[in-house]
Amino acid sequence: MIGRVMIAALGMAAMTVPALAQQGLDEPFQKPFKEALAGKVVAYVPVAMNFDLTEGWYAGMKKELEPYGVKFEIRDPNWNTNAGAQAVTSLISEKPAVMVIHNPDVQTYAKLLQRAENEGIYVIQINMGSAYRSSAFVGANWIEIGERDTEAVVKACQGKSNKIAIVQGALSAAASAYTLKGVENVLAKHPDIKVVSSQAADWDAAKAKAITQTVLKQNPDLCGIVGFWDGMDIGTAAAVKEAGLTGKVFVATSGGGERKGACELVKSGAFDLNMSYDVPTQAADLSAMIKWLLSSGAKAGSVKGSAYTTLIPISKENADTACWNLSDLKK
Repeated sequence: MIGRVMIAALGMAAMTVPALAQQGLDEPFQKPFKEALAGKVVAYVPVAMNFDLTEGWYAGMKKELEPYGVKFEIRDPNWNTNAGAQAVTSLISEKPAVMVIHNPDVQTYAKLLQRAENEGIYVIQINMGSAYRSSAFVGANWIEIGERDTEAVVKACQGKSNKIAIVQGALSAAASAYTLKGVENVLAKHPDIKVVSSQAADWDAAKAKAITQTVLKQNPDLCGIVGFWDGMDIGTAAAVKEAGLTGKVFVATSGGGERKGACELVKSGAFDLNMSYDVPTQAADLSAMIKWLLSSGAKAGSVKGSAYTTLIPISKENADTACWNLSDLKK
């Protein structure tokens, strides 16, 4: 009799399990997360729009954050540093929740960004930082890029003239200054390498072409060039091609990994190596930083963090698969 009662009791318990399992558990954190993002304004100040990096970051952020009700303000200085400073100053008074800043150099915006965080605005710096360390930095490790590009050029020069050229960006930009340090780190280990030219092309393809044309006329036995950005080094590669030296002068550069600006040029032989910092990944990191900061409740400027991008070396071996399309990211 006792056995039958126990079996019946167990049966009743078993019958209640599915009923209990169908009762969901409310997740307590998603509601405040959504509320923290809804209606917030993210202000975006690139050095300029209308090229793969800045367009890609914006498209990636919009895709990730607009579904949560985040709104965007773009202020495009169009390569004018003074206009950029004015835009940042104006935004501070408008008080967006977050400012995403692409610095033209290390000093111009530094005090403004500190002021913005003192006013309660989160500041995230993308790819080119300032002297002020804000709540977050998302971007490439430029010293690593300089080292890896230079190592590739040094290797390509083995058994050749050992003459190389360096085509820098804008001297005051963090990306250029830090990349140059990476170049110097490698060259210090290779005293046999002779730098015949190290000049700034200011991110301008026409200037890069003119510099490279002159260098090649003076040094037709040049074996390698370290360039600092593929958008500029289109000019570098054009000069090499016009001199009939494509494939003979190893051209290493870096960029965001967009198909037309990176993979197609590597496949054509214009670039031998392009160190990609992969803009879609950076856009995802930016978006994650914005989500975290807005939902954290942390006071602007009270936390400091960095998300350095894992680099993707693009060569002919992976040029069919290593890149992304700007048109796809905008869909």
